[in-house]
Amino acid sequence: MPQTAFECLELEEMVARLAKYHPADDAHLVEKAYHFAREVHEGQVRSSGEPYFSHPAHVASILTELMLDARTIAAGLLHDTVEDGEGITIEVINREFGDDIAQMVDGVTKLGRLDFSDREEQQAESLRKMILAMGKDIRVVLIKLADRLHNMRTLSFKPRDRQVAIARETLDIYAPIAHRLGVYTIKQEIEDLALRYIDPEIYHEIARKVGMKRVEREAQIATVIGTLSGKLEEMGVKNFSIEGRPKHLYSIYRKMVIQNIHFEEIYDLIAVRVLVDSVPECYTVLGAVHTLWNQVPGRFKDYISMPKNNMYQSIHTTLIGGRSIPTPFEVQIRTYEMHRVAEYGIAAHWKYKEGGNSGELDKKLYWLRQILDWQSETRDSKEFMDGLKTDLFSEEVFIFTPKGDIINMQRGATPLDFAYRIHSQVGNACIGAKVNGKLVPLDTELVTGDRVEIMTSSSSKGPSMDWLNVVKTQQARAKIRQFFRRELHGENVQKGRDILENEAKRRGVKLGDLTKPEYIETILKRYTFPDLEAIYGAVGYGGLTSAYVISKLLEEHNRTEKSAVQQKAPTLPEPQTILRQGKPTKGIYVDGDAGMLVRFGHCCNPVPGDEIVGFITRGRGVTVHKSDCLNAVNAEKERLVGVSWAQEEAGAFNASIRVVAYDRPGLLGEITVFVTDMGTPVTAVSGKVNRNGTCSIHMVIQVNSKDQLRKTVANLQKRSDVLEAYRSVS
Repeated sequence: MPQTAFECLELEEMVARLAKYHPADDAHLVEKAYHFAREVHEGQVRSSGEPYFSHPAHVASILTELMLDARTIAAGLLHDTVEDGEGITIEVINREFGDDIAQMVDGVTKLGRLDFSDREEQQAESLRKMILAMGKDIRVVLIKLADRLHNMRTLSFKPRDRQVAIARETLDIYAPIAHRLGVYTIKQEIEDLALRYIDPEIYHEIARKVGMKRVEREAQIATVIGTLSGKLEEMGVKNFSIEGRPKHLYSIYRKMVIQNIHFEEIYDLIAVRVLVDSVPECYTVLGAVHTLWNQVPGRFKDYISMPKNNMYQSIHTTLIGGRSIPTPFEVQIRTYEMHRVAEYGIAAHWKYKEGGNSGELDKKLYWLRQILDWQSETRDSKEFMDGLKTDLFSEEVFIFTPKGDIINMQRGATPLDFAYRIHSQVGNACIGAKVNGKLVPLDTELVTGDRVEIMTSSSSKGPSMDWLNVVKTQQARAKIRQFFRRELHGENVQKGRDILENEAKRRGVKLGDLTKPEYIETILKRYTFPDLEAIYGAVGYGGLTSAYVISKLLEEHNRTEKSAVQQKAPTLPEPQTILRQGKPTKGIYVDGDAGMLVRFGHCCNPVPGDEIVGFITRGRGVTVHKSDCLNAVNAEKERLVGVSWAQEEAGAFNASIRVVAYDRPGLLGEITVFVTDMGTPVTAVSGKVNRNGTCSIHMVIQVNSKDQLRKTVANLQKRSDVLEAYRSVS
């Protein structure tokens, strides 16, 4: 189990700690929030059996360790009162504690009262809400990180499936956010805890191996510290500190997986950290280190001269020490101030009551502004989650402008991404690019050190739809879509209407039947669209997929019309009362006739587990439809008959699925193999490349149950290159 970096403080201890680093701050505000939250949560208990108030108290303790201001600590104490307190609203918090605390509490409050189709959509929109709140006040995410840290510490009391889901979300979203903000003291602990629940076996195996060589490792670290201390004293370096640097388990796991190496091959299990007063002394220490031991080639990084985007500064060098220290070891060198920033990141720079340097803060948080830019153009929840993970996880490259300014870009970015990073107008007017003085294609991948010059033309007509296939960053993609949405509004509306009509027709319905005001209301409210024309326009410029829109409209149609369908359909016997004489035909029992010919409707392709109804077809026996299939709903009542699935193994059934994914060479074959590897035979497959850089794939697969079909679609939806996957008609 990783060491706990933060303890839970009583109210008096919180106030005392706050007084040490913010002596002029309002301690009474913390006291008021403490008593208010404790009263709201009175009688509530957590899964562990502890009083619920222990959670916000732990969160506030973590925030004091990060040395945040009284208003942030108060918001931490109050962060669950709206979500879990009876009669407590944001308006109540605003009245009692002020607007900025209310905004912070609102920013970390989940969306739980809106109509979401599934848990994933609710999660995506709650995260979107938090990202927007971060744009207004970065303290929101510091509260959320403290909240997630304590939840991870108490995760053992959750059911196994929730443990894995929460741990996976932590690794996918919250650990990368902590990394982006430079809050390594939280990042490392939540990563170790997440690994413990996602892969307990490997977690305990790594912990065991780390523990086995602890005595040997500590002896070698002591040798390094003793030798280096003597050298620095000899050189006249004052007020230095050298200590062993613990390696957290998840970083070991990552190296083993990414580099495909064994535990014994990891270099920096032995590591020391040297802290000094000034930057010149850092380089003095570096010289001493390289004098004492041999440097491992390719294992030197200077983050002081070129800091990471999250403010991290340090020198890293890996060395070999000879017979006394036969194992390669790492030395990190930084100032005391750099170390504080490395531990607490953005929180170390946060002087909210003093105002701080807003311009410098904006530079540190440029990645957040990028997310805020593109998220407004991304309507689909899954696309938002994929884009968010990409932006948070992506490594960076450092690119030079012609004037020598450094621009940090996502690894894999192209000159076209660079153009849009400079300004939307530069990107829209781009006609070519030079990298290191040479003309290059716009899809060239940039690497650290490249000097990029963008060529523009005032006569340019703007971006091409093909550019959506070229750019790699969500920011550039959003700006291109923004251009098409704004400049080609009328064309997009017509195009979107045509696309939706084709999609509706493919599903066996008319678009006009689905665009009634009561059906479109959910989408209008969900995306704050003013009218149906805005939906057409969003589909036209690629902001929404046609599959998503038609699926939502069909859901609303079916929900609204359900009572009418039930009145129209005949009263059929319950499946368990159907006479089951002789053997079933194709896995189907037909009411009152054991030998009747049975076939399945190609319009809906029912599979075991679906609710079904039979339709007597002249000369062809009974055709089985899903009970909500429009062909069955509109059939003559007297020709409908009760049918039920046989309990025994009924064989394989055809089912149609649609996949919308980012287009690239080999995609069709890769998706086919992916589905087949799940034990789901593919009997037919076809694909069509769309103009917006996506590919629509139609597959006919064989399944033995609705549950198998659902799992196949769910696994497809988890792929990062898949936008939509759903069951469809043929």
